[in-house]
Amino acid sequence: MPVIRRADARRTETPGGVMTTLASPAQGGADVAVWHTAAPAGSRGPRHTFDSAQVWTFLTGDATIDLDGETLSLAEGDTAVLPADLPRQVVAGSAGFTAVVAGPAGMQVYDAVTDCDLARELGERATPPWIV
Repeated sequence: MPVIRRADARRTETPGGVMTTLASPAQGGADVAVWHTAAPAGSRGPRHTFDSAQVWTFLTGDATIDLDGETLSLAEGDTAVLPADLPRQVVAGSAGFTAVVAGPAGMQVYDAVTDCDLARELGERATPPWIV
């Protein structure tokens, strides 16, 4: 049984926050990707769409998620199940947030609308580095 030590967790920084991979196909051989997201106050992730559902559980702080035009307000202890193929954008509240996120290994992001370097690097459809 693989054990991923804190010191071995993979860390990816983006303009919207820091994703720390807890388990993935390349990290522990998992069929599910699990990562920790830490977003500073007021940060905005890019508007984007995933081809698989994700589960977000907020550990600290608060955020809003624009899910295909519907605004979801989430706070510490809340969980959001984001369906596949619906555009979303996560915006951190005034204190920022931390969350644990899970979804199928190999899921791909597409339709990223942002000027961030990561979106340009990923191209039209790709698996983000914290999910690999």
